Amino acid sequence: MLPVDFIESMHQQMGNEAELLIRALETEPVTSIRLNSKLDVLTFPCDTDEVPWHIDGYYLSERPQFTLDPLFHAGCYYVQEASSMFIQQILEQYVDPSSIVLDLCAAPGGKSTLISEYLGRDGLLLSNEVVRQRVFILSENIQKWGNGNTVVTHNSAEEYGERCKHLFDCILVDAPCSGEGMFRKDEQARAEWSLRAVKLCAERQRSIMMDVWDALKPGGILIYSTCTFNKEENEKNVEWIAESLGADVLPVDYDPTWGISEGSVGYHFYPHKTQGEGFYVCALRKHEDEPLAPAKIKAPKNAPNMPHPEYIPVMHSWLQHPDEWAIRYSDRFATAYPLKFKEIIDWLSTQLTCISTGFGLGEERGRGIAPQHSLSMTKDLRKEAFPNVPLTRDQALSYLRTEALLLAGVPLGLVLLTYEGVPLGFAKNVGNRLNNLYPNEWRIRHL
Repeated sequence: MLPVDFIESMHQQMGNEAELLIRALETEPVTSIRLNSKLDVLTFPCDTDEVPWHIDGYYLSERPQFTLDPLFHAGCYYVQEASSMFIQQILEQYVDPSSIVLDLCAAPGGKSTLISEYLGRDGLLLSNEVVRQRVFILSENIQKWGNGNTVVTHNSAEEYGERCKHLFDCILVDAPCSGEGMFRKDEQARAEWSLRAVKLCAERQRSIMMDVWDALKPGGILIYSTCTFNKEENEKNVEWIAESLGADVLPVDYDPTWGISEGSVGYHFYPHKTQGEGFYVCALRKHEDEPLAPAKIKAPKNAPNMPHPEYIPVMHSWLQHPDEWAIRYSDRFATAYPLKFKEIIDWLSTQLTCISTGFGLGEERGRGIAPQHSLSMTKDLRKEAFPNVPLTRDQALSYLRTEALLLAGVPLGLVLLTYEGVPLGFAKNVGNRLNNLYPNEWRIRHL
C-alpha cells in the first residue's frame, strides 16, 4: 500500500497524471543489466531488449537467479536500474574521458562502474562511500568490473571539500533520498516514507552539496540525481544549488521517444512513461568566476614502498600493458594503479581513507610473489601468463562457494580457472588436492 500522503502529494504535483504513476508503482519492477566489455554477447535464457539511452544496457523479460550465473560473479555485467544509465548521456555531452571524477555517494557501485567504463584508460575515478558497511561492497563491485582506473574511498563530503579543493572536473552526487522511485521494489522504502522524511532528506542533500562544493573545479560539471519524484528533493534543490552555490543548469539532449519528462530544471524518469524505476537527474556547470586554487599536490614524505626488484618483472609478465601501471607495496601486498595519475593518487592516499587503489597485483609468500585475486578480475590481465583451466557451470559454482575441487589433468602449481573463457580466479594444484583461492568474503553463501 502506497503512503496516503505520498499519493496526495503526487496529485498536487502532477495533477491527473498522478493516477498513471500510482498504478505503475503497483506493477512488477523491470529487470535491466549493463554489459561489461569482458563479455561480447548476452547469455541469458530469456528475451532481451535494448535500453535506448545506453549502448550496453539491456532489459530482461524475466529476472534470472543471478547468484547461479558464474559470469555475474566474474563482473561480466552489472544489474542496474535502466533509468540511472542515462548518466552516460550527460558524460558523453559534457565530460571529457580524460577527466578526474568523483562519485561521492557511490555504493553499491552501479554508477561508478558506468563512469569507470566511460573514462577507460584516460581518466581517473574516485568512488566514495561514507557508510562503512557499504564501502566494502562498493570495493568488491569495482574490483569485479576490472578497470584499474578507480580509487575507492571512505570519507565524508566535508573531508573531500576541505582536502581536495578544485581537484575534480566532474562530481556525481547521487544523493541519499526518500526513495519514492523504489516503491515498487522496496517495501522498506514505502514503510519509512513520510513528508517529514522528505523535508529532512532535502536538507541533508543541501548540506552534502555545501560540504563538497569546493572540491569541484570552477567550470566543472555537477551531476545531481535522486531516486525520488518530489520537487523538494529535486527541482527546488537544483535551483538552490544554482542560485546559492553558483552554477548554470545544462540541457541534456535525448530522443523524445524515450519517454523522459522534463521538469522546470532537470529530467524525470517515471515508471508509467519509461521502462525503469523512478529517477531524477540534472547537470550543472559551476561558475568560473571563482579563481582556480587547487589543493597543492605534494609527494608523500615517505615514498610508497616497492616490492623486491626481482618480483617486478614477474608481476609485469602478468599484465598486458605493464608500462601503464605504477606499483606500490604495503605489508607484503603489491598494488597496481594508473601511472598517469601516480602523483595524484600517492598524494590522495595521504589525504583520504583509501579502501582499494587500482587493483591488487601480487602478494609476497615465502620466497616468491603470488597473484592476488583482483588480478584475475582486471581487464589488463594477461591470461596466457597462467595455465588456464576451464570449468563447467557446476564446477564454477563449487569454486565460487570456496569448496574443494576435484579436477583431472590440471598442471601442478598455480592455475587460472575460467568459465566460458572468462577468468573466475586462481587455484593451486599441490598434487593431492586443488587449493581453492577464491576470497572467502566474496563466496556464495546461499543458493
